Amino acid sequence: MAQRGDILEKTAQELVQVAALPTRYASQQLMEFLETLGEAVYLLIHSFRCMFSRSHVWVDAVTQMGILGVNSLALVMITVAFSGMVLSLYSSQLLVKWGVGSFVGGGLALSIVREIAPVLTAVVVAARAGSAISSEIGTMKVTEQIDALRSLSIDPVEFLVTPRVIASVAVFPMLTVFANWTGMLGGYLVAVLQGVAGGAFKESVQRMLMGYDISMGLVKAAIFGLVVALVCCQQGLRTHGGATGVGRSTTNAVVISIVAIYILNFFLAYIMFGRSMG
Repeated sequence: MAQRGDILEKTAQELVQVAALPTRYASQQLMEFLETLGEAVYLLIHSFRCMFSRSHVWVDAVTQMGILGVNSLALVMITVAFSGMVLSLYSSQLLVKWGVGSFVGGGLALSIVREIAPVLTAVVVAARAGSAISSEIGTMKVTEQIDALRSLSIDPVEFLVTPRVIASVAVFPMLTVFANWTGMLGGYLVAVLQGVAGGAFKESVQRMLMGYDISMGLVKAAIFGLVVALVCCQQGLRTHGGATGVGRSTTNAVVISIVAIYILNFFLAYIMFGRSMG
């Protein structure tokens, strides 16, 4: 009987431990989220100070603009162009069938300018350039190059983070402008092939698309650029564990950036366009 009681007691303890795993995992994830958020806020504040206290960061930022922007331009344009073409294909078929094909242009323009262009631009650049930022800084961290910078009295945030933050905030809206153009052009070509009159398409765009929509789309892109730069730099700076750690940090940087983009997009869309949608 005593042996049976010991077995039951041990089984009960194991069940309690298993039942506590979800709570333990949730608390661990919450702590990691708060730690990541705190580090990102610190990088933001520190970078903001360096923008106005050091002039050379702007020179480095121009170099980063070329790396982040020029190398991502073709990929962004292709991605948004075909996304606009797919959206135009479905909307043209549906609206022409209902006899309101004249609304295709305006609806497509609002969708691209408000959502598709800024969001897809941010996702593409986060995947292509954000991963490069994280892996580059992560490699410097595990090879102790960042420690060497500190030993030379060089601030790693000023030298590595601030130029990338400036470049991302500036480049994302620029890329979004090109994305708007290619997305609209691709959508126009498909809409015409689907039977929508070209003049009606253009007239609908002019009637429905406002300057506010374009400007708010660019503001969203700038915010996304800030988030991507901070997340990728933060993940790079906290890298540890050699080559495996670099790969892990790079993956985390891309995943966290993309999830943050979509979460932020909802709240920004609600703030910027929620009332006008009603």
